Amino acid sequence: MSENPASSGSEPFRHHKPKPFAPLDFEPFAGGADPARVSEAAHLAAQALVSRGRASEDPEVTRRLVRLADEQGLDAIAEMWSESPARSLPGALWRLYALRAATKQDPERISVYFRAGKDTAQVSHVVAGVADPPGADELTAMADAILSGAFDGEFDVALERSAAFCRVVALGQATVADGAEWANSHHATKLTKSANQLVKTAEDLEASAKAWRRGQLD
Repeated sequence: MSENPASSGSEPFRHHKPKPFAPLDFEPFAGGADPARVSEAAHLAAQALVSRGRASEDPEVTRRLVRLADEQGLDAIAEMWSESPARSLPGALWRLYALRAATKQDPERISVYFRAGKDTAQVSHVVAGVADPPGADELTAMADAILSGAFDGEFDVALERSAAFCRVVALGQATVADGAEWANSHHATKLTKSANQLVKTAEDLEASAKAWRRGQLD
């Protein structure tokens, strides 16, 4: 992961462009600005975004918020939110947007993992709310629906649906990894690592949902 040099003197700080986003890769992007100021800006932006979405009854507003990463680029959101604590409002929003981006970038591959994990993780499958059979179109629609729910539904439910989705995909990756271990150990190891990261993401989203219900997610 690359490092951005710290700003000095009167020269304005410039972010290096974050590394290209890879599906299901949630490693924080590097940054060199004052962490306290970045954190404050991230929290204020997240609060404003969620408040705007939840205060509006206009479906067009929700659609525009869902498509924010499409129109502004995931890199822009990464610079603002990806370094926030996982169990915070901006950290949770980053994970919602990143999961949607990962799904829309390669829905066919994600649907393979989801199908491989759904029969074992039946409860999570139901909570995630993906139409059956879960093909590429169904996974893409689910990703949009979950993010929409963060703005026009119950925010904690949106977080729990994303967590459930992560758990199903993680289990599918682990299943595929087991089958690929002898044929391609490198691929199996990579899938296992990704599965472990997704389980951690699910735990963070679930904790954020509980904090939101207590009025403590900020």
